[in-house]
Amino acid sequence: MTLGVLSAFLLGFWGSLHCVGMCGGIVGILHNSLAEKESLQTTRKWLFWLAYNAGRIVSYAIAGGIAAFLGSGLFSIINPEYAHRIGQVLSGLFMIAFGLYLGGWWFGLTILEQKGAAVWRKISPLTKRFIPVKHLHQALLLGGLWGWLPCGLVYSALVWMFTLPSAVEGIIYMSAFGLGTLPMLLLMSSAAQRLSQIARSGLTRKSAGIFVILLGLTSFFGYSPMHSKHNINHHNHSHH
Repeated sequence: MTLGVLSAFLLGFWGSLHCVGMCGGIVGILHNSLAEKESLQTTRKWLFWLAYNAGRIVSYAIAGGIAAFLGSGLFSIINPEYAHRIGQVLSGLFMIAFGLYLGGWWFGLTILEQKGAAVWRKISPLTKRFIPVKHLHQALLLGGLWGWLPCGLVYSALVWMFTLPSAVEGIIYMSAFGLGTLPMLLLMSSAAQRLSQIARSGLTRKSAGIFVILLGLTSFFGYSPMHSKHNINHHNHSHH
């Protein structure tokens, strides 16, 4: 499981370059909201940013648990070896698709983001209840809503979670994935303009895209650390 958690973290870390464009507007709104509070000390502002991101990561963990729970139920009625291989292929394809998206070579995942936007339109009005943010619990709840923003990176990770044998593992892996995105989101909050220029550079995005594609290929060809013998045994056990 340790290697699987590391893989999830690295997917979040390298894939979070996508967050610069996707979440830049939200980060700007939150940054301006806090900037207006001149009375807030720098330490206090960082607590607000950590609260935003804690809420976001919790929402990822919940989604990961749900995806893994649904996947384990579906795969329990299929031959475990076939289920395992199907899971590898699906998760690998989605990560390869996201890597191509991140590198600017293919944008097929925008279709999924457009579908997710329909759900986001129903959720986004709720965010207005917490703006301007005055208390840490508001920042936490706002971050929890922010986590449901339609995102090809998150969708790719959730397909990976769908192939896991238990909801607990889905929660753990998506938490690691969320923590991987944390450095980029925290940097965006403090140096958004300069960071945006670096992250949007072709070389940076292509390098990250290649890494994600390689991670997807390891899953597609059956070498993903998330799909260890432990997971096969777990599937076999649940099948019986």
